[in-house]
Amino acid sequence: MAERIRLDKWLWQARFFKSRSLSAGFVEAGHVRLNGTPVVKAAQPVGPGDVLTLAVAGRVRVIRLLDCGTRRGPASEAQTLYREEGATPVLPPPPARE
Repeated sequence: MAERIRLDKWLWQARFFKSRSLSAGFVEAGHVRLNGTPVVKAAQPVGPGDVLTLAVAGRVRVIRLLDCGTRRGPASEAQTLYREEGATPVLPPPPARE
């Protein structure tokens, strides 16, 4: 069986959130899609090859999981766990000031 990990734990290990409770709350609030399907359970298993769509900080991020990881390490290590497929703004940019 392929390696799998809880979604909230992966988001925390990959440094998208400062704590697991924050990542679990984010998932349970319905801000995550797994392979295009909405997810509301923090314990949802994810693994390499899965695609997450996250609505974070005013934009939509599409992330492909490359590895589950074994710990919450430094940012350089966390960045090896995923590849960003794209990011688009959720809100239009504010009008330019004259």
